Amino acid sequence: RWIKFEEKVEDGGERWSMPHIPALPLHSLFELRTCLQKGTVLLDLDAHSVKEIIDKALCRQPDDWVLPPELRDRLAALLLLQPWHQATKSPLLALADLGLSPCRGKAKNCPQPRAQLSETPLKEQLRNRFKKKLPPGAEVANVMVGEVDFLKKPFTVFVRLREVAALGSLTEVALPSRFLFILLGPHAKVKAYHEIGRAMATLLTDELFQRVALQAKNQEDIIAGIDVFLDELTVLPPGKWDASARIPPPSCLPSPHKRISMHLRERKPHCNGSTAAAEDRPGLGHQHFSEELERTGRLFGGLVRDIRRKAPWYRSDFSDALHIQCLSAVLYIYLATVTNAITFGGMLGDATANMQGVLESFLGTAFAGSIFCLFSGQPLTILSSTGPVLVFERLLFSFSEDYSLDYLEFRLWIGLWVAFFGLVLVATEASHLVQYFTRFTEEGFCALISLIFIYDSLKKMLSLAEAFPINWHYRTDDVTLYSCSCNLSSPGEPRLPWPCSWGCTCTGASRLVAQPQPGSLNVFCSPAWLSRAQCLSRGGQLLGTSCHYVPDVTLLSFLLFGGTFLCCTALKHFKSSRYFPTGLRKLVSDFSIILAILIFCAIDVALGLETPKLLVPSELKPTNPTRGWIVLPFGANPWWVCLAATVPAVLVTILIFMDQQITAVILNRKEYKLKKGAGFHLDLLCVSLLMIVTSVTGLPWYVSATVISLAHMDSLRKESTTSAPGEQPEFLGIREQRLTGLAVFILTGVSVFMAPVLKYIPMPVLYGVFLHMGVAALNSIQFTDRVRLFLMPAKHQPDLLYLRHVPLRRVHLFTAIQVLCLAVLWVLKSTVAAIIFPVMV
Repeated sequence: RWIKFEEKVEDGGERWSMPHIPALPLHSLFELRTCLQKGTVLLDLDAHSVKEIIDKALCRQPDDWVLPPELRDRLAALLLLQPWHQATKSPLLALADLGLSPCRGKAKNCPQPRAQLSETPLKEQLRNRFKKKLPPGAEVANVMVGEVDFLKKPFTVFVRLREVAALGSLTEVALPSRFLFILLGPHAKVKAYHEIGRAMATLLTDELFQRVALQAKNQEDIIAGIDVFLDELTVLPPGKWDASARIPPPSCLPSPHKRISMHLRERKPHCNGSTAAAEDRPGLGHQHFSEELERTGRLFGGLVRDIRRKAPWYRSDFSDALHIQCLSAVLYIYLATVTNAITFGGMLGDATANMQGVLESFLGTAFAGSIFCLFSGQPLTILSSTGPVLVFERLLFSFSEDYSLDYLEFRLWIGLWVAFFGLVLVATEASHLVQYFTRFTEEGFCALISLIFIYDSLKKMLSLAEAFPINWHYRTDDVTLYSCSCNLSSPGEPRLPWPCSWGCTCTGASRLVAQPQPGSLNVFCSPAWLSRAQCLSRGGQLLGTSCHYVPDVTLLSFLLFGGTFLCCTALKHFKSSRYFPTGLRKLVSDFSIILAILIFCAIDVALGLETPKLLVPSELKPTNPTRGWIVLPFGANPWWVCLAATVPAVLVTILIFMDQQITAVILNRKEYKLKKGAGFHLDLLCVSLLMIVTSVTGLPWYVSATVISLAHMDSLRKESTTSAPGEQPEFLGIREQRLTGLAVFILTGVSVFMAPVLKYIPMPVLYGVFLHMGVAALNSIQFTDRVRLFLMPAKHQPDLLYLRHVPLRRVHLFTAIQVLCLAVLWVLKSTVAAIIFPVMV
């Protein structure tokens, strides 16, 4: 059978083989061409059953091919026998059938009753699981070849029905048929007939020949279709490959539309021959968008067009989220957002003396993200604090401290001016400049943000070695020397026993150890029973060689970190493995991040070590008790501060504009196949208005987060659910909706009340997820592939499209310049000048 690739029933194996590219003898195609020239071709035949088709085919045979009436009846009866189909069974059903059939293992010797064709589908046809592999609207083409002892010349018929018809029990699955090819002939040529039938089936699965066969008006058109197929044929010389080998299907097939369009142009007499080559050449420009960024010449004209473009999709933005894949995306992005909020909240607290802390980061993320998801032009974007904003906050706080200015009031005026400048940019359609962003700019920005994620996750893990130090000088032979005890006496004073209400027993080492004694009164005993926290709370001192080391915690943390990353990566690629059914593989892939987190949380709980856990605020009050929830614009600073704030506001406006729009360009690439359009002006408006609210309430400022947004889109990838055996699922686009982002930010807001549950999640596990996100984002850009080319000999380099048209030295030069610029940006972001790095991009 054929859908896109050939499958064979294994001899004695009672199963279908793996799909493979059919390897045809060239001679079989020429013989097929001869058969169609000499045989009968019936186009637009008006018939609705197999019997009717056979009767009309026998009646319309040429005059030189005449059979006696008894042989015609015999031939018709033979063609009306029920064919045997190899059923497609699940592995469990196949195991259940073992031992139940007395003919198991000797099917060739079992009698096979040959019933007549049924005009209605059989139960086996209706229950055939193979139908799930077929796309909607699929049709069946039937190829019947064989040898008989009563024919002296081949009987060849090619039929195209006027209307598709269900041919009863003829087909393997209950689907309508349009084409029928019959070839019967005398003995001694069964192998040749078989190869001709394979050639016909291969032709009928070719998209270009299908088009020719559907539009053919006579026999010559069918022959011309075979000639077109022969023109594109590639011949493998004998002796240079194993003809019995099965060629596996490629991971990516060329578009059939390109072949059809080239065929149509070749049929035109005045076709420009350079056009086909130009289509195969990558475009010189890097055009992302069309009408989304066209200037209207009116104030807020682009914003109005964004609203009109997105409004018709607003209802479907919620209904399209009713899919189980969205649940996995919510859980995945929620944990990433919470971890990011804790990280940036802690760094903001350190930089601003807790004027903005973890709680403010949680509330700001929840509020700004929810509003953005409800009203933005691209709701798949995830808002977050970014590195340049953090650097600006640190510089602004230091400046305010040095000049005795109120930090939050000064920040309020900067935020208001940034919002005003943002509205001006929206009114003047400044987002029009986005179309001048090139691949160089996009890849540089995305690579830098991805590397920052990778670097920060590794940096956080290395910092655990300081919090939970390892005793690198540990020696097994010195185990008796390692101890840690609590000294409750002041320096220079002898140790004193500590009163307790526990009984004390003397051990062999003459050391008092507290043990509970029912009814015991206060007894003086050694403080050996005190924990570290109890000892320090009583003003004691820890004495000993092992007091400053925490065994196993750092090692386990790194194992959790690396294991989570590897598990996320392995489960994400599980959908392309060979194990288990397609539905289960896709489900595991969709929930890969959540499964990895659950697995390693369970490992952490089972081992019981005190690894650092996810701690979220549990009270709704400002981190710094000296501030409130509303920042007043006047009173703490001189009046001229509101005017002086315009200078840093210009810098922040450039930062916000570049950061927001570069991320928007990356998310709205054509390769993501987004259907609902972009909204650059509307997104910038939302970010500008949110600046007002977050400045007034003293919450952090937010802008699009590149890596988390890319992870969000990757978790919502749609692929075709029906694919032919051997065919890779087709990428259909992104599940565009607003509900996943909205749910993520609502959950972030209520995380304050989920602290008892979240405290069981180890931070190394979340850092492993961060590492996976950074690596996945880095692998999604062409820059990474071109960097790998530096390390590959030319003969091992993949067959990439740009390598066909661009000299390798120019590719390496372009990549080297990108690497150099990326290094400059990395150095820049590591200094105080990091605030201007989006401008440098």
